[in-house]
Amino acid sequence: MRAFSRSLPMLLLRSHQAVMAQFRPVLRAHGITEQQWRVLRALSSVDEARITRLAELTLISKPSLSRLLPALEARRLVRRSAAADDARGASIRIAPAGTALIERVAPHSEARYRAIGESIGDDALAGLYELLPRLAERLEAGIAPGTAPSTAPGTASGIASGTLAVARGTPAAPRRATRVSATANGAATPRRRRA
Repeated sequence: MRAFSRSLPMLLLRSHQAVMAQFRPVLRAHGITEQQWRVLRALSSVDEARITRLAELTLISKPSLSRLLPALEARRLVRRSAAADDARGASIRIAPAGTALIERVAPHSEARYRAIGESIGDDALAGLYELLPRLAERLEAGIAPGTAPSTAPGTASGIASGTLAVARGTPAAPRRATRVSATANGAATPRRRRA
């Protein structure tokens, strides 16, 4: 078994905690929890969502969302209404006050992202934006143990074989799976909205 220091789940968890430590003070200063922020950010990216879809977007369980939403409704940050296609279901959308809160937090949040980029380098940060979604997508797609996906340059490759190409079209040198390699010219660019 690999050394505990090379445990991918622990490295990802430690990185998650370190990143969130940068944002928690901002959220606290605006009177919002991490989970509430995730809900607002997810709802700001869609017109509306049913609770099942919101759970998928935020990675928060439906029971937890059911407990969390009333507090957001009480603050008029979200609105819940009967779903158009099913009177038994509820449709949830961000309210104007929720959008206003996001706009107030945004400059502080972006300052944290800049600080993270300065700390690890913009190329490395761009590499993470390329690599992390690919890792999740490949594992969620159910790569069978022992299956080696193509390692050709430019493919979503290398997770099973131990090589990771961070930027599209850039061949990766063999590396341990827990190490992130970014290109020197920063070819990879973030495509997703930030937390």
